[in-house]
Amino acid sequence: MSGAGAARAGAGPGAGDGADAARAAGAEGPQELRRQIAETRSQLGDTVEELAAKADVKGRARARAADLRDRAGALTVQLRSTAAHAGHIAQDRAVRAGHTVQGTAGRAGVPYGTPCRGP
Repeated sequence: MSGAGAARAGAGPGAGDGADAARAAGAEGPQELRRQIAETRSQLGDTVEELAAKADVKGRARARAADLRDRAGALTVQLRSTAAHAGHIAQDRAVRAGHTVQGTAGRAGVPYGTPCRGP
C-alpha cells in the first residue's frame, strides 16, 4: 500500500470511523459533531451574505443615495421651519418698532399719520 491507504492501514482501530477526528475537534459524540457542523454552516452562511452585500456596489450606491435624499429632505423641512420662525420674529419686531415710533411721536405732539420729513 502507498499514500493515504498506507496511512489508514497503520493508524489502528477506529481510525476510519471519524471518532478520533471528532474528539480532536472538541466534539464529544455524533450529536455534538452535528451541532458543530450546523453552527459552522450557519456562520459560513452569514459570512457569505456579508461578502455578497459588500460586493453589491450598485445596491450600496442605491442605499447611500436614498439615505442622502432622506437627509436632504429632512434638512429642507428644518430650514423652511427655521426661516418661517425667523420671519415671524422679524414681523413681530417690526410691529413693536412701529408701535414704539407711534408712541414716541404721540408724546412729542406729532399727530398720527403725519409724514416724516428728512433734515
